[in-house]
Amino acid sequence: MAKTAKKTPTTGKAAAKKTATKGAKKAAPKSAKKTARKPNAAFMKPVTPSPDLAVIVGAKPIPRTEVTKKLWAYIKKNGLQDPKNKRMIKADPALKTVFGGKAAVNMFEMTKLVGKHLK
Repeated sequence: MAKTAKKTPTTGKAAAKKTATKGAKKAAPKSAKKTARKPNAAFMKPVTPSPDLAVIVGAKPIPRTEVTKKLWAYIKKNGLQDPKNKRMIKADPALKTVFGGKAAVNMFEMTKLVGKHLK
């Protein structure tokens, strides 16, 4: 009978921890019912490219996201990405005017330079 006296009750701290973790796991599926994200209106606002940039992306006002897509399509089509360092973009004559005369820029600097050509 001495062995039965040493048993710990199941309603102790360990039981409380188990129920707390079970409750936390059940709460996660509720957050999956969120509504779809809405696009940021600032990115979707049409911007007018400068004449230098219009040679590449077109002269019509288009959203900033589309300017980036068209610019990357132009770079890929003409093979202007450095094969060894893919972050570097080599400028052809049309891009050189957009890049301020630089022969090569990295992709992060490219977005800064293109932003100067958008109104």
